[in-house]
Amino acid sequence: METKDLLKKVRKIEIKTRRLSDHIFSGEYHTSFKGRGMTFSEVRPYQYGDDIRAIDWNVTARYNEAHIKVFEEERELTMVLMVDISGSELFGTKSQFKKDIVTEIAATMAFSATQNNDKIGLILFSDQIELYIPPKKGRSHVLRIIRELIEFKAKHQKTDLAQALKFLSGTQKKKAIVFVISDFMADEYEHTLKIASKKHDITGIRVYDLREEKMPNIGMVSMLDAETGATELINTGSKSLRMRYEKNYYDKVTYFKETFSKSGSGVVNTRVDESYVTKLLGYFKSR
Repeated sequence: METKDLLKKVRKIEIKTRRLSDHIFSGEYHTSFKGRGMTFSEVRPYQYGDDIRAIDWNVTARYNEAHIKVFEEERELTMVLMVDISGSELFGTKSQFKKDIVTEIAATMAFSATQNNDKIGLILFSDQIELYIPPKKGRSHVLRIIRELIEFKAKHQKTDLAQALKFLSGTQKKKAIVFVISDFMADEYEHTLKIASKKHDITGIRVYDLREEKMPNIGMVSMLDAETGATELINTGSKSLRMRYEKNYYDKVTYFKETFSKSGSGVVNTRVDESYVTKLLGYFKSR
């Protein structure tokens, strides 16, 4: 993509997602995710009605006048966007690919975090860590993240969520708000998710396409496996084949929902032809 076209696309996404984050998500995000607790602000003279348990006895003795410690909520957080860029994210049968919706959701969350003066980091993963951008603040940093989401080309096509979660645990030493955005066509990540969720506040946002749920009966079709690159002639008229396809799909969806729920992590499901705004707002309000 040429630089001019890339900048135009970044600007278009910024306008749409920033409006959403400014007017809809920033308040919900602020109330849904708490800071790390109370942090010391200052010492001031005691006033009538103050809690006597907050009296700083050392300062009181020094000035021969009652002083209290003042604390305030430590609001600053770190958000980490973990985005699946494996081959299956390029699937789409409506007006948009899954990748397009994933980019919009990630941009919206990033601008919501910026409204709260939080840091934002990015992990792009397939079955490898494709790109890591350490958490920083600011609009220019968010725009860099959006550019990478649009332009970055994965070197690998398969998915390994466990590997990505291990990387998260290794790089983020303090508690972070983590959004994992993927179709979750993966397995064997229960153990690493359980470890990561003990430290971090994790939400899985599953983005999927209607046509992934069921294989249509349209006869013999040449199909490409986006994650292996293999092309195979498939007889979609076979009922047993369609049933195996559906079972494999729903097994992975069930595994995602149950694994995230058991670990205490949040779950959001949004189809490419649905409003992710409605889904995310409902999730924030339910927290």
